[in-house]
Amino acid sequence: MDRIVGLEFGADDYMVKPFNVLELLARAKAIFRRTEFFRQRPSAALQIEVDNLHIIPDARQVLRDGQALSLTETEFDLLYLLANHPGRVYSRGQLLAHVWGHGSNIYEYTVTSHINRLRAKIETDPGHPRIILTVWGVGYRLHTERSC
Repeated sequence: MDRIVGLEFGADDYMVKPFNVLELLARAKAIFRRTEFFRQRPSAALQIEVDNLHIIPDARQVLRDGQALSLTETEFDLLYLLANHPGRVYSRGQLLAHVWGHGSNIYEYTVTSHINRLRAKIETDPGHPRIILTVWGVGYRLHTERSC
């Protein structure tokens, strides 16, 4: 239960004692691969505008109506991935692989929790999202005027 609570409250990973040093190293490498994926994006120098959001990748900052939002690293990575591919539908498994890294032992429903927290921060009405949409039975996509 501690693992689930930790992950639900925003932890990227969780290991219990006693742990295997090789597993710890593999998890650390997965984090480095994940951060390298976002660092190498060719559009990293560009600002991305979605609805009333301005995403500034180099600063890892998101503004809504000109006001800075406080996003966790994972929330920013989720939003940045979706914003770089507006209209593309990602399954929970694909989001786990891109944002948390391949081989992570994180439950797919953790993605849902992160998406819900992200929506609470970026959406005007999180109960009726306009930016991050659910594609029932498939996953999530970023809605923009261009993706309609």
